[in-house]
Amino acid sequence: MNSQNDDTAVSEEVYNIIPLHNLSADHPCYRFPEVRLAISALHEVDNLRLPPFLPWKPDYDLLDWLGLHFGFQSSNVKNQREHLVLHLSNAQMCLFPPPDNLDSLDPSVVCQFRRHLLENYSHWCSYLGIRPNIQLSDSHSTSAIRPNVRRQLLYVALYLLIWGESANLRLVPECICYIFHHMAMELNKILEDSIDENTGRPFLPCISGEDAFLNRIVTPIYYAMKTEVEKSRNGTALYSLWRNYDDINEYFWSSRCLKQLKWPIDIGSTFFDWSNKKERVRKTGFVEQRSFWNVFRSFHKLCVMLVLFIQAAVIVAWEEKDYPWEALKTPEVLVRCLTVFFTWSAMKFLLSVLDAAMHYSLVSREMKWLGVKMVLKIVVSAGWIVAFGIFYGRIWDQRLSDGRWSPEVIRRVVNFLKLALVFIAQELLALVLFILPCVGNYLENTNWRIFCLLSWWFQGRTFVGRGIREGFTDSIKYIIFWIFVLATKFSYSYFLQINPMIGSTKTLLRTKNVNYEWHEFNKHSNRFALWLLWLPVVLIYLMDLQIWFSIYSSFLGSIIGMFNHLGEIRNMQHLRLRFQYLASAIQFSLLPEERLLNERGRDRSKFRDAIHQLKLMCGFGRPFRKLEPNQVETYKVAMIWNEIIMTFREEDIVSDHEVDLLEMPIRYWNIRVIQWPCAFLCNAVLLALRRAKTLSDAPDKRLWSKISKNECMRCAVIEAYDSVRQFLLTILKHDTEEHSIVKTFFQEIDQWIQLEKFTKCYKMTALEMVHEKLIHLLNLVLKPPVKDLNEVVNALQALYEAAIGDFSKEYRDIYQLREAGLSPRTNISGAGFLFEKAIELPSPDNEIFFRRLRRLHAILTSQDSMVKVPANREARRRFSFFSNSMFMNIPRASPIVKMAAFSVLTPYYNEDVLYSKEQVRTENEDGISILYYLQTIYADEWRNFLERMRREGMVSEEELWTTRLRDLRLWASYRGQTLARTTRGMMYYNRALKMLDVLDSASEMNIMEGSLQLPSTRLDDSMDFVSSQMSPPSRGSLYGHWIAMKYTYVVACQLYGTQKAKKEPHAEDILNLLKENESLRVAYIDEVTVGRAEKEYYSVLVKYDKNLQREVKIYRIKLPGDPLKLGEGKPENQNNAIIFTRGDAVQTIDMNQDNYFEEALKMRNLLEEFKHNDGIRKPTILGIREHIFTGPVSSTAQFMCAQETSFVTLGQRIMANPLKIRMHYGHPDVFDRFWFITRGGISKGSRVINISEDIFAGFNCTLRGGNITHHEYIQFGKGRDVGLNQISVFEAKIASGSGEQLLSRDVYRLGNKLDFFRMLSFFYTSVGFFFNACVVVFAFYAFWWGRLYLALSGFESSMKSGTADQNAALISILSQEFLIGLGLFNALPMIVESIVEHGLLTCVWEFIITQFQLSSVFYTFSLGTRAHYFGRTLLHGGAKYRATGRGFVVQHKSFAESYRLYARSHFVKAIEIGLILAVYSLYSPVVGTSFVYLALCLASWFLVASWILSPFIFNPLSFEWLKTVNDFHEFINWIWHRGSVFAKAEQSWEKWWDEEQDHLRTTSIWGKVSEIILNLRFFFFQYGMASKLKIASGRNSFAVYLLSWIYILWGVGVYAISTYISNKYSAKAHLYYRSVQTIIFVLTIFGIIALRMLNLLKFLDLITSMFGFIPTGWGVISIALVLRPFLEKSVIWDSVVSFARVYEIMFGVIVMSPVAVLSWLPWIQPMQTRILFNEAFGRGLHISQILAGKRAQA
Repeated sequence: MNSQNDDTAVSEEVYNIIPLHNLSADHPCYRFPEVRLAISALHEVDNLRLPPFLPWKPDYDLLDWLGLHFGFQSSNVKNQREHLVLHLSNAQMCLFPPPDNLDSLDPSVVCQFRRHLLENYSHWCSYLGIRPNIQLSDSHSTSAIRPNVRRQLLYVALYLLIWGESANLRLVPECICYIFHHMAMELNKILEDSIDENTGRPFLPCISGEDAFLNRIVTPIYYAMKTEVEKSRNGTALYSLWRNYDDINEYFWSSRCLKQLKWPIDIGSTFFDWSNKKERVRKTGFVEQRSFWNVFRSFHKLCVMLVLFIQAAVIVAWEEKDYPWEALKTPEVLVRCLTVFFTWSAMKFLLSVLDAAMHYSLVSREMKWLGVKMVLKIVVSAGWIVAFGIFYGRIWDQRLSDGRWSPEVIRRVVNFLKLALVFIAQELLALVLFILPCVGNYLENTNWRIFCLLSWWFQGRTFVGRGIREGFTDSIKYIIFWIFVLATKFSYSYFLQINPMIGSTKTLLRTKNVNYEWHEFNKHSNRFALWLLWLPVVLIYLMDLQIWFSIYSSFLGSIIGMFNHLGEIRNMQHLRLRFQYLASAIQFSLLPEERLLNERGRDRSKFRDAIHQLKLMCGFGRPFRKLEPNQVETYKVAMIWNEIIMTFREEDIVSDHEVDLLEMPIRYWNIRVIQWPCAFLCNAVLLALRRAKTLSDAPDKRLWSKISKNECMRCAVIEAYDSVRQFLLTILKHDTEEHSIVKTFFQEIDQWIQLEKFTKCYKMTALEMVHEKLIHLLNLVLKPPVKDLNEVVNALQALYEAAIGDFSKEYRDIYQLREAGLSPRTNISGAGFLFEKAIELPSPDNEIFFRRLRRLHAILTSQDSMVKVPANREARRRFSFFSNSMFMNIPRASPIVKMAAFSVLTPYYNEDVLYSKEQVRTENEDGISILYYLQTIYADEWRNFLERMRREGMVSEEELWTTRLRDLRLWASYRGQTLARTTRGMMYYNRALKMLDVLDSASEMNIMEGSLQLPSTRLDDSMDFVSSQMSPPSRGSLYGHWIAMKYTYVVACQLYGTQKAKKEPHAEDILNLLKENESLRVAYIDEVTVGRAEKEYYSVLVKYDKNLQREVKIYRIKLPGDPLKLGEGKPENQNNAIIFTRGDAVQTIDMNQDNYFEEALKMRNLLEEFKHNDGIRKPTILGIREHIFTGPVSSTAQFMCAQETSFVTLGQRIMANPLKIRMHYGHPDVFDRFWFITRGGISKGSRVINISEDIFAGFNCTLRGGNITHHEYIQFGKGRDVGLNQISVFEAKIASGSGEQLLSRDVYRLGNKLDFFRMLSFFYTSVGFFFNACVVVFAFYAFWWGRLYLALSGFESSMKSGTADQNAALISILSQEFLIGLGLFNALPMIVESIVEHGLLTCVWEFIITQFQLSSVFYTFSLGTRAHYFGRTLLHGGAKYRATGRGFVVQHKSFAESYRLYARSHFVKAIEIGLILAVYSLYSPVVGTSFVYLALCLASWFLVASWILSPFIFNPLSFEWLKTVNDFHEFINWIWHRGSVFAKAEQSWEKWWDEEQDHLRTTSIWGKVSEIILNLRFFFFQYGMASKLKIASGRNSFAVYLLSWIYILWGVGVYAISTYISNKYSAKAHLYYRSVQTIIFVLTIFGIIALRMLNLLKFLDLITSMFGFIPTGWGVISIALVLRPFLEKSVIWDSVVSFARVYEIMFGVIVMSPVAVLSWLPWIQPMQTRILFNEAFGRGLHISQILAGKRAQA
């Protein structure tokens, strides 16, 4: 073990959670017997052979023994020791019933942990056909149990030590299995005291000594991976040229790893040796090739279905029958339908060829059978084509020979069908296994050779992807779903897409002698024109299944949501109506039930719980009033509720007054009913008074029954009555006669109520007067200090007279009153007036009394229902969701002692930790500071913050910049997307678990006496809900340490070491977070320079030690090298920190997320989900609902919020159930920690291809047989990008990541190994969504380029001037463009989810508002973003991490910045489509029919306008004239700025232009060819426009097109000469330069005039030439960029750059023109501001002041 003697060594006295270095320490954790049992089990080293050559200490344990034997680092041993002790002790605590033997660790704990931890290793051994090196005794005798336990502990400890020191190897889990396999073998030899055959001495491990494991095992493999990464050229090299993490890992899926690497690892093996390229280990299992064909390869079953149906549908529809079954009655049609088998076999042949073409590099000497398989599959698939051709030809030969459908023909048809049956045998077998999933899973996991051979042939046998079928019930659910979807889609496609096209197609095919107006290469056929007409229809046919899936999933998701009781409590009014059931729901859901040791019939208990939960959800459960006020559960519920209110106040989303209205007082004044939040009791007393007045003569029962029908009114009346009594008795001295009179008066009332004679004895009509007098008295007392006590005396006397005189029906004189004790016994005239000497008001410092009095006053006086309490919309939303979640299907909670332990892991790079003083107060260029922005956006929260500060002692607001500066910084940071906000949210877990632990362990006496105080941070004494301290319960002194054993929070700050060294503010802020949060740990990578240039790297975990008052290093584990250089940054950062997490589960939380206290209370409920099967498997990932908290900032943020919300709620809800295809889409999902750390971690880290690292964890989980669920009873906050530029960058990142996903082996295997219906779900919920966005955009292109061909060629003119049938056929086909508009149909999920959660009326109103805010424009723009980046990545690559920034976006973005971001993705494409539309409107005869033209063009012009104007519509101040002028000047300066070598893209156009084409430099040869082919469309455009020139004189010869190039070359020459003269003479010989310019201009004008006089040129030709030849120039530039490697060093490259600059200026001017026109109109800017910030307007935000930077006058 490494001693680490440098200055950075970790002190042995420092510990993380438990001080295991000092077992005699008086540490609270040692008071738990489970901890001592775990430690004792690890110290059983008796009879173990001690390691030689190294000193052995008496306090060493099993992990030290392993560390000394195998050379593990001491910090690694220390880390895994605590890891193992915590897990074993927690597992022992969770045992139920507790074990009988309390002297030792229960064997079942160790056995279960060993099985769980080594499950993947066992599967690996089974897959390779080798025996696991786990040797345990089969004996169950007592003597064999203890050795077995120790041996199992050694196995799990060995695995954890290997895993903890493996660094980047943790991402290759089967490599760890390989290492463990050999080290476990050596461990067995040591345990068996084997003798080394070579030395004859006791066996010693092959690796031992200081840092031996790191140096001899980890480092060689690390450097092998590093070599591969260096070959990748930062991920830009072709994937086929280097091995990523998956290739390295899959090398260990074959037994050759055992033969080649051997043990100890042979450094000279081909795995490491790169000198021999022929013998080196190549790509393993899969080769990622960049091509659109990946869609077909991965989802060929879907492609086959779509192609076969459209083929069969065209065959059937060709008969032009009303219904398809009528056509199928014809034998010819049935036989023609058999041609689908030709297509099917041809597609299989294509698939075989593609597999061979893309995977040929996998074939090697060792993988020769793979080559044989590729050849055989090509031969077999080709053989099927030939066989079908022969059998099909024989059918028609016999048919033509017989002239009828004779029996011989039928026999040959039957033979063909038999052949087809053999062909589909594979699919039939898959169907059988699909119906019997258990059988299929078993056969796939077995090693029987026949099944291995079949698997190898049909799918390719791999370690993952086996046994991933779902259960029969789950399968039936998603099959039914897809049957409905497919039935609807195919019905729609047949009747509304294909069938209407058939008649028109036949008509156009029959049309002859079309008068083409240009040179047509095939004038005798219209097939090419028809192909162009059918192309967009076919494209929409291929993608519209996405639309039908969206429709059905939206409605099914909404139904599931309603059954899950989502949206039942939508506001505070709904909460008030159901609050009586909420207490029972909280008690049932959040508080654990008592479980007896002799409990039996757990199924009966579960059934009882289910029935009770169903009653609660349906409103039939135990109402709140049945919980008596003196019950223990009542106090617990009130404590939970009050603690939630307290956290709201700490977050400043409620005010002090709202706290008074929302709290539930506990045990102050003897109130007989549950004291509801005052906000829910408002107006109840006044309504009761009116009801009493109306029923003044009614008997008591009737009046009380009327009041009791409303639980609010009943509780309000009783509480008001009891409170008034307590109030009057409190302000009167106890030993006075007046005190006795008041007490007697209330006793008399109680007596009449008990005798049910209250209405007979008292006037109900006088209650209002009594009420008025009482209110007057309360008003006087509530204004301390009372200056004149006589006013209180007078008010009390008036109340007395009203109560004694006016209230009673029976008149009683003074003697009767004295007799009854209601009047003084003596004459008080001499002693003073009644009550004059008896009043003693409590001190103004008695906050509890006055809070109770304010509550009473509110109950008696409020005249509305206070539906706006709290006023803050976020507080109302959180109240509603929490209350609603209590009625959902939430698991019963276990006691804290028995809950599963968990960790939270947050990766952090260099984002904001805490806003600094400068960040908060510094104004941007528009005069806006972050503080001013937040003060305006969150005005109510700012007021609450100032109120809190004043209550804490602040006198002046100036203190916020001095003594209260940190409070101010925190307030601002908690409203941004900062690490401080995330940390506060995660620390709510600590607070919630402490509170729940107190409630679990507190005695009933403490609770009933009201002496229980929750261990939370209070604002001050005045806000404390509890009146007195308690004697601590049994574990009261262990709260902090006890919870630390259950919960750990680790932030992976990878640069923290560097930040500390540079003394950056971020480091100081992180240190402050450590000081303030005792449970927080920070993991980072420490870089240490050794010698001159060498560097060493360490994984370090630190905490803040309050005893030492400094940051201390807990663990420091040496690494083989820089761990961040091998893969993507975020997964590598997570992988570095995950070894410091603890518990059974780990939750991943990102930097832009938040948590809420009331949601943290439900975490232990959520962890119970891991214990229950969901389908046939237990969950391995628990998906959690998210709330997007950035929605209200602006309209773009609101649109993004709606889009994200629908995905994280409705979308993931239906993906989890019934589709069973939910993946991990990011945070805050909860992982089964031990399941994932043994299978590659919680994300994948390969360069570029795993750039969307989170979703690959879901892919990996599904392929390895995991189960992912989704739960909506708990939610977490999440921030999203709020500005359009931020949103676009984020969507570009997601779309690019999806493009890379489609290349990956994970998607390929999921597409091939999932059953058909689950594969459909996977495609349309992942990469299919982005692929279909590409198809929609491509359909637009295909449609309009096809229309342009028809218009320019004269085809439309011929059809228009032809017969009526021809014209109708053309219009019928053109009308199919309407289907393209369906591609924009993506708002339905958002609408449906809004209806479920907010109600129909609210949804309709919000939909109307969003339409006025131009949401359709935004979503159309987003469609272009997704399509561009997905398509470009799939074709060329170029995916990269794009930092979106998480700040506030209120400043104006310049035109140059918008142009840089959107030029290629939107502007150029929109200009192209707009140009096509303009030319089409000039030359199409259909334009004469205005309705048809509008119908054709409306959607397309909308798309053009959206793509051009969106960056300005959603950009503040874009239509302000001065801003527009300045933006244009900045744009021109940017264009012409040459820049230096070090210039950035923001400074120089040339630098941006180079970076924008990076993807073309790294693309494959097929990518370059594809790009050139796509750019040929611009030359076609020139070809069509050349034929329209008047100078062509109607000639349609191809020579016209060739001659048109003369004019282009002439224009290029003029420009080249002008540029050359300008560069050479403009500065030195300016007169000569001007002379040449003049000559060129004169010659150009002269040439134009000469052509005009010779009638060779028309003025319209100039416009036509501009339309026709300018796109040609752009096409030339685009092709030149593809050929840049060949042209860059030639003389013409400078001309290419110069021409490109001119085109960029032209594009900029075209885009800027509509912006300038709109900026000139004065009313556009206010309208744009209203559109962009409409939500803020609705909340009272003066956005115009914000954007103008003006401050409101004080």
